[in-house]
Amino acid sequence: MEQVDCVVIGAGVVGLAVAREMALQGRETILLERENAFGTVSSARNSEVIHAGIYYPKDSLKAKLCVAGNRLLYEYCRSHQVATQPYGKLIVATDENQIDALQAILYKAQNNGVPEIKMISGEEAKQLEPKLKCSAAILSASTGIVDSHAYMLSLLGGFEDAGGMIAYQSPLMSAKPIGSGAQGGFELDIGGPDGMKLQTKLLINCAGMSAPAVAQQIEGLDPEQIPKAYFAKGNYFSLSGKSPFTHLIYPIPEPGGLGVHLTLDMGGQAKFGPDVEWLEIDAEEQIDYTVNPKRGDGFYEAVRRYWPDLKDNSLQPDYSGVRAKIVPPNSPAGDFCFNTPQDHSLQGLFNLYGFESPGLTSSIAIAMYLKGLIKRS
Repeated sequence: MEQVDCVVIGAGVVGLAVAREMALQGRETILLERENAFGTVSSARNSEVIHAGIYYPKDSLKAKLCVAGNRLLYEYCRSHQVATQPYGKLIVATDENQIDALQAILYKAQNNGVPEIKMISGEEAKQLEPKLKCSAAILSASTGIVDSHAYMLSLLGGFEDAGGMIAYQSPLMSAKPIGSGAQGGFELDIGGPDGMKLQTKLLINCAGMSAPAVAQQIEGLDPEQIPKAYFAKGNYFSLSGKSPFTHLIYPIPEPGGLGVHLTLDMGGQAKFGPDVEWLEIDAEEQIDYTVNPKRGDGFYEAVRRYWPDLKDNSLQPDYSGVRAKIVPPNSPAGDFCFNTPQDHSLQGLFNLYGFESPGLTSSIAIAMYLKGLIKRS
């Protein structure tokens, strides 16, 4: 039976970054992906925004890893010729009643160590964006867009250059602990057309919204250690015609998400979303990614608060994604959760739960943080 140092499950953006980091450490690493290509689930269905780390609670992992990840991601993209667009972002108070909430957001961002961020007046915001309606705004200069597919392709190339191997159509069927202490590890039963058995010292579950389901395949893991998955769908609508904006435009956040905001793609084309649509389902297989055109009715109302000139019939259903949440509706937003041997006593097992946004921005920082956890375990 083949033996390797490390197996990473899930070739989304976080799994790719983690697998690359493990291979760069000199570990013989295999990356398992159940689909027939990398980055085809959540990583292919997001807004590609490079977040600054503004909204997250102080000292949370999301705050720390997003602020660090923003810098690391821009540095990586510069040195690896991956395209980014540092458009900058305006978070807008659409009337005087929202200015206190805007001040609170700025205070939180400053506490998190977000660079290049400041409050500007409504007039200053309108000088930047003449079509914008607002009483005041926060300008975040380090927010931008990344070509996420090119970024993932680059991470995969770095992983393979460091000796890593990716196996597609290779779902984990079961993992059984073997040995104990430093001699421990796992025997894996891997499905798919080329099913195989494999032994590994390190097993890292980066399966995104499938991470709780994958964890259920691991023998000896207490079910109480596995969080319940909740599915929050985000729908996007694209704008027909040219965007009047050159920055990303965000309203004050709403429960479960950041409000219906305007983002730009690499070519400057505008899209709106995501909204928050909680799905009453139990498993990822039940997700319907179709965007219901009727949801656009609510988009018009939300967008016109900051862009009153939005014309009727100018939004088309585009695409949707689903967030990997481990907290139910109406709860405070969850943090990234690294479930380690300190939590479950299975040496060599690391489960990553709840890695929704800002997972893309934080991906390199997540991999480096995990490297530290592994060294200390």
